[in-house]
Amino acid sequence: MVVGGGGREHAIVDALARSAQVEKIYCAPGNAGIAGQAECVPLKDTDVEGLLAFASAHSIDLTVVGPEAALAAGIVDRFRAAGLKIFGQTQAATAIESSKDFAKQLMVAAGVPTAAYRTFTDFKAALAYVKAGSIPTVIKYDGLAAGKGVVVAATLEEAEAALRDMLLDGRYGEGKVVIEEFLTGPEFSLMAFVNGRQVRPMVAAQDHKRAFDGDAGPNTGGMGAYTESFATGKSGLSFISDADYDFAVTKILQPVADAMADASTPLSGVLYGGLMKTPSGIKVIEFNARFGDPETEVVLPRLESDIYDIFVAVADGTPIPETRWKDESVMGVVMASKGYPGSYAKGAPISVAPDFGERIYHMGTKRAEDGGLVTAGGRVLMVIAGAPTMKEAARRCYAAVEKVSCDNLFYRRDIAKYVL
Repeated sequence: MVVGGGGREHAIVDALARSAQVEKIYCAPGNAGIAGQAECVPLKDTDVEGLLAFASAHSIDLTVVGPEAALAAGIVDRFRAAGLKIFGQTQAATAIESSKDFAKQLMVAAGVPTAAYRTFTDFKAALAYVKAGSIPTVIKYDGLAAGKGVVVAATLEEAEAALRDMLLDGRYGEGKVVIEEFLTGPEFSLMAFVNGRQVRPMVAAQDHKRAFDGDAGPNTGGMGAYTESFATGKSGLSFISDADYDFAVTKILQPVADAMADASTPLSGVLYGGLMKTPSGIKVIEFNARFGDPETEVVLPRLESDIYDIFVAVADGTPIPETRWKDESVMGVVMASKGYPGSYAKGAPISVAPDFGERIYHMGTKRAEDGGLVTAGGRVLMVIAGAPTMKEAARRCYAAVEKVSCDNLFYRRDIAKYVL
């Protein structure tokens, strides 16, 4: 059973479907696209007791958790207490994502390079700190905010508005913020399967957070991602050298896994490093306690190893088998509802040409009463294409995007521009 209902979960379902060991997949709640490969179950991803009852009643051999909200709700702890096999971080380990302050303290203690910071709960004290510092500055809500609790304030007015939002108006919940120095350089994502102190890094990817071409517009959950072939080096990104990749694994991911194990909150699932290549070296922007979205949609299609074996090893606490990756470039373009990440309409009809020919992961879709496919979220679809080169992957991906018809979708036309 895969818990969740977005593009990340569709990619996980797709990877599990390629395993000869997997006969049947359930997905809760799933979506219209996932329904083509799994039986969708109408349970919310945070309905821990409902999911536990379903897993018990249906003799589920393995549960894989996608969203951070389910992890923060303690689903892994509950399933393990009931003797059920589950892949994902415990509630305590999820603090590396659910509390920016906790993650910062952990990095400082472990000697992991990251931006200088201070934590505040008082609006006046936070504003005074910003006024005394330099602009731009980065303001992060301490807890979970569905990928939207980070503001890069380019002016004092933007910083003050963000602090009001987070500390006075309670936009995301109880008010606590981390204020960080502004770093410069290309960002990238490096995920790893982690089991206690064992770290198995994946290929790196680059996400595109801004809504519009040229990195303009508001931050989103991600408008596209890509990963490059090994012709560019072992990282999967041409601007990340082998030395950079090794540094990220040995000086960032490994020390964090060790620190969490030392604190008796060992990691058991995916550790996501949101990293930046600054002029003074690789530094951490953030950590997540699960697969990234939309990076998973371009990384997992490259996995040659049987993902079921990896999931089971982590769930059982046994050594993770070696991972093998396809030598190809993969691009993914997100098609989102017009208005996203602000307000947007739902229910717009979607049609996909019969000769589509590439992978398509559903992020926010459902079936209308007449059986047709309609939009049901902000990010709706992600079109995926793989090829020997990045240039060819991009050509194929955008050709496939043109075969999706919907009056209420938009997408960026410059994914992978950094390397193309």
